[in-house]
Amino acid sequence: MKVKRLFFSALLIGALPLLVNAQKTLSLQECINLGLERNFSIRLARNTEEISANNVTLGNAGYLPRLSLSAQQSGVVNNVNQNLADGSSNSSRGVHNTSSNAGLNLNQTIFDGFRVQTTYQQLQELGEIGSLQTRITIENMVAGIIAEYYNLIQQERLLSNLQYAVELSKERARIDEERYLLGSGSKLQLLQSQVYLNADSSRLGRQYETVRTSRIRLNELMALDDITEMVFVRDSVIEVNPNLVYDNLLQATLSNNASLLIASKNTVISEYDRKLIASNTYPYLNFSSGYGMTYNTYGNSTINNQRNLSANYGLTLGFNIFDGLNQRREMSNAAIRIENSRLASQQVEQQTRADLLTIYNAYNNNLMLLNLELQNLGVARENLEIALERYKLGALAGLELREVQKSLLDAEERLLSIQYQTKLAEISLLQISGRIMTYL
Repeated sequence: MKVKRLFFSALLIGALPLLVNAQKTLSLQECINLGLERNFSIRLARNTEEISANNVTLGNAGYLPRLSLSAQQSGVVNNVNQNLADGSSNSSRGVHNTSSNAGLNLNQTIFDGFRVQTTYQQLQELGEIGSLQTRITIENMVAGIIAEYYNLIQQERLLSNLQYAVELSKERARIDEERYLLGSGSKLQLLQSQVYLNADSSRLGRQYETVRTSRIRLNELMALDDITEMVFVRDSVIEVNPNLVYDNLLQATLSNNASLLIASKNTVISEYDRKLIASNTYPYLNFSSGYGMTYNTYGNSTINNQRNLSANYGLTLGFNIFDGLNQRREMSNAAIRIENSRLASQQVEQQTRADLLTIYNAYNNNLMLLNLELQNLGVARENLEIALERYKLGALAGLELREVQKSLLDAEERLLSIQYQTKLAEISLLQISGRIMTYL
């Protein structure tokens, strides 16, 4: 038996490096990089951003001339009856005439009330909004990966604690079984120990499922090809940054928050819309030119065919005198839309300030609770050690030991929960202030 044990131990030790290599262990930065590269939401957002960037062109704004080429071929078959003044008549049947033409046409807007310049500036703002929307998607994804990364750490720590709780319950059941066999313990106490062991084992089984769910969610955020892949996180502790300062966060938020920047740009775009409407009050000047060829054939004429080459040019000057007061109506509506954009921007800023202050208060409160729970955990561990010794000596009832054991488990769970909630607050604060990418 000893030889077999040594053999299997050696086999396990030899296979251990292979088992470790078979697992994929990722750091937080590696998880974020995978998400940035593969996440579907980010790829969709980048495609949308590229469309916005493609629209920012001089041609789309109207700066460039428009050149077109056209060609046409037509024909007509005539049956002609002519009654002349001298009483005679002529009759022609199946007279086939054809006409072919081709030409180049050039059109250029010289002046249209600054519409072209305003349109180009508006397109630039829309392109920047596309970039900011992509940034929001990236920040949301990064925040989601960070939160799930530390949630997996939390759940694995809870799993470890429950495994320890099961080991304690097994040890208690063993002690109670030995006492029962020696006649110094009751069967009721043994059965109660087995009930506690089964309850802890059941809870452990549910925790395994929670860990698997968290791992799948992390794989989904990273968009791994195999969503069931066993990915393990490199960290085992939830590290919290206790040095965030509200004034610094507020200043960064007001200057870097993507939602605030988009709201501000929407106000600018509304002002450009008003300028576009106002451009209709100016005169407009357009230039056009062309060059064409016409070729005609005649079925019954003294001329068999005729070809014309022609060039044309022109300037068109116009001015809108009266349009049924629609210009005044549109300008009034544009002013209202500008005011609405400003109000919306102020509302977004107020909401962002409120969110920042609320989360920061929770962050500060959690930091205080974190120190308290660390002290509680130390006391609970010491209490359990004493309780176990007393239980082994028969000086402590099983129900009291269970309460001490439960107190330790609750203290560990509260500490992990506070650590995770504090980390979530930290992630949210950095995301609101536009500094979430500092995790990279």
